[in-house]
This record gives sequence, C-alpha cells and structure tokens, in this order.
Amino acid sequence: MILVTGATGTVGREVVRRIPADLRFRAMCRNPERIVGLRGSSEAVHGDYRDGESLVRALRGVSTAFLVTADVGGDADARFIGAARSAGVRRIVKLSAAAVADPGAEDLITRWQRGNEELLRGSGMEWTLLRPRSFMSNTLSWAPAVRAEQVVRALCGASGNACVDPRDVADVAVRALTESGHAGRSYTLTGPEAITAAEQTAQLGQVLGRPLRFEELGPEQARTALRGRYPYELVEALLESAQRQRAGAKARVDAAVPVLLGRPAGSFRAWARDHLDAFV
Repeated sequence: MILVTGATGTVGREVVRRIPADLRFRAMCRNPERIVGLRGSSEAVHGDYRDGESLVRALRGVSTAFLVTADVGGDADARFIGAARSAGVRRIVKLSAAAVADPGAEDLITRWQRGNEELLRGSGMEWTLLRPRSFMSNTLSWAPAVRAEQVVRALCGASGNACVDPRDVADVAVRALTESGHAGRSYTLTGPEAITAAEQTAQLGQVLGRPLRFEELGPEQARTALRGRYPYELVEALLESAQRQRAGAKARVDAAVPVLLGRPAGSFRAWARDHLDAFV
C-alpha cells in the first residue's frame, strides 16, 4: 500500500493521476472529497498532520509514503515521520527543495526543509529526497494581471531560474515510490534551461497570441504585494531567495529528470501551452 499525502496539491494531485492503476494506494488530504483521479483499488482518506488519530488511520497497512508538507517552521514532518515509524512504514519519499543543497541559502524556508530532511534521514526508515527548483506553475499567480492588463509584474526579470514542470516532479515521485534503487538518494529536479521572468512573459505571450508587457518589481513593491498573501517571516524568506536568484544561484540545470525519466524535462513553453485556460 502506497500513501500519497497532499493529494490535492500541486505535485500530489499529479502523483495520484500517475500511479499505475494496478497498484493499491491511498490518497490523503484534509478534504478527501476534493481528490480526483482515483482508480481501481485506490481510496481517499482524511488526514491532518495536527490530528494524530487521522494519521494512524491513514498509515494503517502502508509500506511506502509520499510526504508533502507546507507549514513552514512547523512540526508536520516530525508528526508524520513519528506516526509512519510507529505504523511500520518502510520507505518515505519526501518533497523537499533544491535550495537545501546550496550552502549560501539560509532563509527560513530552506532551514526548515534542511531540518526536515535530517529528521527523515535519522528515522531508521528508507528515504528518498526530491529537491525541485521552483515550479513553473508559480506563474499562475500572474494570471489575473495577464487577463486584465496584459502585463506580468515580478521580481528578478533578468535572472535565470531552472524552474521545473510539477508534472515531471510527479513522474519522478512515482518512480521513487514504485521502483527499487532509489533508497538513500537525493534528486535535484530542474527544467531543461534557466529562464528569466521576462523570457517567460515573452513565451507566454507567444503561446497566447498577444504581446504581454513585463514590469520589474522592486524589493519594496514585491514586499508589499507578498504581504497580502503571506506572513511577515515567509515574505522575508521569499525576498532572500530572490536575492540568491539575482546572484545566479538558481540557474544550474540538473540531469536528474531526463536520466530518471528517459526523456527531456518539460519546457516552460510546453507547460504554458497546456495551461492556457488560466490566462484567458
């Protein structure tokens, strides 16, 4: 039995769609009625990291789990890892972040993920770490301004980021969950090239068939915009991360996706073409 946590999230929902239909798996989230893509003997289950009893039920009979957490600074990883160990889970595939491997990254989000990785490595269970660069789907936050004004406003317009298609991350996750040979491995997952926000804007406009304007946000403009969506500590962590991108820290392309999947990593242009509905 495989357990997929975060089953309605950016990567988790794609994992649910991709697990072979002949394998038994359980998809977990706080609102299981929202889970789509279940097939065969798969099932949806309620689970909340703050509710130990729900974790016990979700983990019953599970041998392998896909772990996704998002409570930056919180203890969801510790709660899940402890419950999984008690339930006899053999292996956990964890969604982490590429910045963990960068010694220059010391923001809140990266420190939290480093600590979570250490917890898993010290758990006594088999582990695999997936460390994606930022998701191409983050550009969905541009959609309202693209629809209303034909404009993209973002930080780091001229700095490259080897962002990755979340569907590629999900394909790698499924391999790690269903194949042998991935225990004790850490994979940095990137797209096929480092692309700037200005280049993404141009490609999105080409796919849409209309020109889009790019406007660079300054740090204070970005801080003001982000504070409408995130708490102060997280905003500052995101701005620290943007400074690292300006210095070139996120431009490196890794070979893990093509090596593991036997095909090129998906491009931003292809991702945009498949998600046009969000921008029109």
